[in-house]
Amino acid sequence: MSDFSQNSSSNPSPTPLSSTTGGVRVRFAPSPTGYLHVGGARTALFNWLYARHVGGTLILRIEDTDFERSTSEMVDGILQGLSWLGITWDEGPFYQSQRMDLYARAAEKLVANGHAYYCFCTKEQMDDYRAKASNEGRTPMYPETCRKIDPAEAARRKQAGEPAAVRFKVPEHGSTVFDDAVFGKVEFQNEEIEDFVLLRSDGVPTYHLSVVADDIDMRMTHILRGADHLSNTPKQKMLYEALGVPCPIFAHVPLILGPDKTRLSKRHGATSVMAYRDEGIVPEAFRNFLALLGWTPKDSSKEVLGDRELIELFSLDGIAHSNAVFDRAKLDWFNTEYIRAYPSEKLLPLVEEEWKKAGLVPGTADAAQLVATIELVKSRARSLKDFAGSFRAFFSDTYENDPAAVEKFLKDPAVREMLVELASRYETTAEFTEQSTEQVLRDFASEKGVKAGALINGSRVALTGQAVAPSLFAVMVNLGRERTVARLKRAKEL
Repeated sequence: MSDFSQNSSSNPSPTPLSSTTGGVRVRFAPSPTGYLHVGGARTALFNWLYARHVGGTLILRIEDTDFERSTSEMVDGILQGLSWLGITWDEGPFYQSQRMDLYARAAEKLVANGHAYYCFCTKEQMDDYRAKASNEGRTPMYPETCRKIDPAEAARRKQAGEPAAVRFKVPEHGSTVFDDAVFGKVEFQNEEIEDFVLLRSDGVPTYHLSVVADDIDMRMTHILRGADHLSNTPKQKMLYEALGVPCPIFAHVPLILGPDKTRLSKRHGATSVMAYRDEGIVPEAFRNFLALLGWTPKDSSKEVLGDRELIELFSLDGIAHSNAVFDRAKLDWFNTEYIRAYPSEKLLPLVEEEWKKAGLVPGTADAAQLVATIELVKSRARSLKDFAGSFRAFFSDTYENDPAAVEKFLKDPAVREMLVELASRYETTAEFTEQSTEQVLRDFASEKGVKAGALINGSRVALTGQAVAPSLFAVMVNLGRERTVARLKRAKEL
């Protein structure tokens, strides 16, 4: 552990830092300036899969030093999103806002060893620097004004109370090179990197200082994060070297794009993870879908992969170099597959949440009957919302009929009249099974000299309000004799 680190016993976070040494340690470090979005969720998932694959440790760190934009509501949203996704962490959550002394000590060490210096430039001076560079067609870079101040003089001014930031002293020549586990060798010319701020004059650390200080203190071995952080890595590598600590292994994950190949945003639909939950996506489907956005298992012949398979197959060398495209139709396909595979008993509480949101009160409190109904219809579900929408008639007597279905199959008054008469037959039949209900309908159609299909289609609409549904006779048995008869009799009024 670094000599500028906090003693773990004084860390106010709920879970102490692990005392173990060795082994893979990764982290997910979201900033609570927004809810958990798709890109962040994919990063969290990749870290979780890798940690579980190698038997490592996943740390959750909340990077909340943007005090103006970070909120407790966003923190709660991130934790809620991770919980829904089923991503568990081993240590944390740790909050950067509670670790400010660590960053101050790191900055002091860098000043003391000559890798950083105090910068007394005001905001107005910095604005002037940038404006001048822009007017001259140059890239706005700090002109190293305070780098030229004698360190003893700078220390005196700082001691006297003059406001000062801390800047890193970037080498003036050469390049910074690192090996990325995804992109391979990456090189940045040092002359293109300005002396960047580590600690602002108000004592608040910048991203570069806080993330490196934390990653050293928490003994990170691997950093898996979005490719948008690739340009941050040379600065952070310099910090590791200046602090005398070996760099972790970096693996930058390709970005997620919308169908138009631009970065995923609200214009492409929902970007918050919890929005997909609210749209009726089940977490296993979302996990499976996310895992395959930018990662391909060695055997790519199978797409539906449960957690155990994903953990077993996940590896850094399977991460793609190219950006991934968010395909909503593919997510819906995964969702359909997972809902079909769900045990109906497991679906019931999820379906009950949808009923609650839709204000639907099921016609029975019998859990076994509800489970049997879910079993009947789940193969046709595209989302959990279907159980309170197009499947509503299976669970409640208050539902709306699809006008197009009524127009197509119940427009003929003669058909509606026959359904009323058919209902009377069902009232008196000895048995009410799939076989007996089908026999009654076919015998009745033969007696009336009409095609059985006309009565089957009309009955389906009368019973479910929809033109498409499971086997009509399975529906009748599921609804029961009383509800079947009542709904067929109402056909006359449709």
